[in-house]
Amino acid sequence: MTRPITVGVDGSPESVAAAAWAGREAVRRGLPLRVVHAWEWQSYDIAPAVDRDAQAGWVREAVREVERTLLDRHPGLTVTAEAPQGAPVETLVAEAAEAELLVLGSRGHGAVVGFLLGSVGRRVIAESTRPVVLVRSDDKATAEVAGREIVVGQHGEPEDSAAALGFAFATAAARQAAVRVVRAWNLPPVFAFSPGSLKLLDEAGGLEPYERKALDEALRPWRERFPEVPVTEHVEMGSASQVLLSVAGRAQLVVVGRHAAHAVGPRIGSVAHALLHHAPCPVAVVPPA
Repeated sequence: MTRPITVGVDGSPESVAAAAWAGREAVRRGLPLRVVHAWEWQSYDIAPAVDRDAQAGWVREAVREVERTLLDRHPGLTVTAEAPQGAPVETLVAEAAEAELLVLGSRGHGAVVGFLLGSVGRRVIAESTRPVVLVRSDDKATAEVAGREIVVGQHGEPEDSAAALGFAFATAAARQAAVRVVRAWNLPPVFAFSPGSLKLLDEAGGLEPYERKALDEALRPWRERFPEVPVTEHVEMGSASQVLLSVAGRAQLVVVGRHAAHAVGPRIGSVAHALLHHAPCPVAVVPPA
């Protein structure tokens, strides 16, 4: 089954930017595009004549306008547009489950450049079973130029970041872009060492060589699967969010993994949270496989 790229729109400038980004990505990947405007009927006491049918008509026309704009911009693209009625979070999470990825717009940025992530976007990102890309309201196609990398974070064992790495490499292949894979590390507390861990570190030649070896092992299957994608291995001491943000300025997209669901519900994670609020480019949050 061919999954579409799905974009959530609501008539705002940021959703216009998200739709433009999604249209370009659908063309690159050769996938259909689905435009969705999830809405709930609002009863207005001051305007009782504004009934459910009228509101539905407005929403349908708005989503058709997005569809027409995308078809004008990309004549060969297959675009469908829907305006399902329902709670936005639940509707978008359900739509994402049937998509290759879900694209949403941010609410712009303030004095500190980055995303102002609303409650709907935050919950959708946390609950989605598919990758979610957040696009800033001022995102421009000019950011996607030669020399701009796809930046992705890697941590832990190879399987811990497999989903994020797979998404990053597939995106880079579609864009003919390079990938910068970042592995950040910190000095562990003394009591964290054990005879077994000390032996591994000794065999690797120290902490940083150990981290570089771990990154190389995590990248091996993706290098083999995408031999055409240039790769830069970036190992740096520091917090993951700080290191990723330090290189995000020259990226066309930053990819980060998301925590798995817990008993108290799914979480975005501190690294993804930092990137979503401060990265100057679109951010993809990828759930675990």
